[in-house]
Amino acid sequence: MNIVKATRQFEDWLGCRTPIVEKDLRLKHRNMKAAEFPFFRSTYYRWAQLWPKICSELAKGPQVLAVGDLHVENFGTWRDLEGRLIWGVNDFDEAHPMAYANDLVRLAASAQLACEAGHLQLRGKDIGEAILEGYRNALREQGRPFVLGENHNWLREVAESELRDPVHFWTKMDTFEKVKGSVPISAVDAIEHLMPAPNLKYTLLHRVAGLGSLGHARYLAVAQWHGGRIAREAKALVSSACYWAEGNEGPPDILYQTVVNRAVRCPDPFVQLRGRWIVRRLSPHCSRIEIADVETAGQELKLLTVMGWETANIHLGTATARKAILRDLDNKKSKWLIEATQNMLRAVNADWKNWRKEGYE
Repeated sequence: MNIVKATRQFEDWLGCRTPIVEKDLRLKHRNMKAAEFPFFRSTYYRWAQLWPKICSELAKGPQVLAVGDLHVENFGTWRDLEGRLIWGVNDFDEAHPMAYANDLVRLAASAQLACEAGHLQLRGKDIGEAILEGYRNALREQGRPFVLGENHNWLREVAESELRDPVHFWTKMDTFEKVKGSVPISAVDAIEHLMPAPNLKYTLLHRVAGLGSLGHARYLAVAQWHGGRIAREAKALVSSACYWAEGNEGPPDILYQTVVNRAVRCPDPFVQLRGRWIVRRLSPHCSRIEIADVETAGQELKLLTVMGWETANIHLGTATARKAILRDLDNKKSKWLIEATQNMLRAVNADWKNWRKEGYE
């Protein structure tokens, strides 16, 4: 099955589970043609289909509740219950039980593509070593969240780019169009549940963001509260694309809340799964970090190391897997991660070339 046929089949599967926003889906298709990195981010369903075939031995390794669609732009910051600034993985749309190596290979592949796009300045060998160093150390020490207060000053500086300034943030929010037509009552209820006060007046906007979830309904509520603006987002979710890749036609669970609850983590109290909507607070410091906006200033390897550590924080949520993963890592050849990464990237590149030639918009 080629990438065009796989995309049609996946989108048919998706359309049976949630209403599709056709305009956003066409934008996604155009982004998929633009460059290999956005193609990679847009096509996790294809990765889920190819991964167990191309990396069959790795796919049989110790199983965890994994992120699934892990990549270098799947990290951000939020405020925990104590108001502290936390950094880590901030999107679990594709959470699914699978071999731990999937997340490591996908993270390394995304870093390689980010280098090719000019966002990072690293070699493939260094990418794999940095990710594995952080991952292995976190497993040995049983993990630790990243609280950007008195610790991790360098990471806080990396995370707090100019584009996360409140003026820039709200200027971007102002670019979204007001929602026209009706909005599902379940989305309205999910948003209003997360508001700081009842009966608060707000404006509903149609938010266009991300790549993998373009085509899903996404509503942004913006309100004035105590002298300033606040925002809440509701995004429609379905179960992981892994179920499609496995040929599962049943009604599997959405595991977003489960993976968050189990991980070694200072969770965001404003991220909640309500029915089939993931709702969250959005603010200058409660949002995803795009790698193109990050001023790494020679900190690229340190950044990948902490990304590897944070990956282990998630996998440690599967309590029985820690010792098995460490044993498995000890038994692997030294270049296993870079070899698997290159194998998957060859498949991604071939798919991208085919999509550019035959893909639709």
